[in-house]
Amino acid sequence: MHKTMVMLAAAAIAVVSGCSNIERSRNLANPEVSAKTLAAQVCSNCHGLDGNSTSPAFPRLAGQQADYIVSQLNNFRDHQRIDPPGYQYMWGLSRHLSDEQIAGLAGYYSKQTVHRLPVPPEDAKQWAIGKNIFDKGLPDENVIACSACHGPTGQGMAAFPRLANQHADYLLKQLDIFQNTQGRPGTPMETVSHPLTGPDKAAVAAYLQAFPD
Repeated sequence: MHKTMVMLAAAAIAVVSGCSNIERSRNLANPEVSAKTLAAQVCSNCHGLDGNSTSPAFPRLAGQQADYIVSQLNNFRDHQRIDPPGYQYMWGLSRHLSDEQIAGLAGYYSKQTVHRLPVPPEDAKQWAIGKNIFDKGLPDENVIACSACHGPTGQGMAAFPRLANQHADYLLKQLDIFQNTQGRPGTPMETVSHPLTGPDKAAVAAYLQAFPD
């Protein structure tokens, strides 16, 4: 009996030890948990281990601008982003993140290699429209070129996010939020996106998902 109790006690200690292993912790309220651990144990569930999410419901973070990730995590943490995905998923997840963890997550994802998404059958006309909007905008509608802020290869610049090789469905949802709601206040995209038609948005999103090397 004594031997059995010792074995049970040892097993219990092992379980507690495993749950408290900081290198495998999912405790978002513990500032000692590293950003790399959070990326692997928590963020990977939606965004993939290396930031190359497979579900179009979740943005790809690999190769994303670090400054942009920092700004968005701060906005989530401060409840400034009120679009449904923001408050349904990210308000709670970001609530206790420290500034150091946020900076670490941004640095981690910005250094990950971007994997190209499977490209659907090419619609040459749609891609041409999307490329034109990206490269030149729609001057008659006062829509500036996407490349002016997001870079000539869609790589993003500082607080302006990388768009190249992002899920088209995700881009479309964000354009709809910018255009039709106050879910992401204070961004130039509220004005920029306003004149875009449904086909315009679909074209530029499709072009960006399949952005050429």
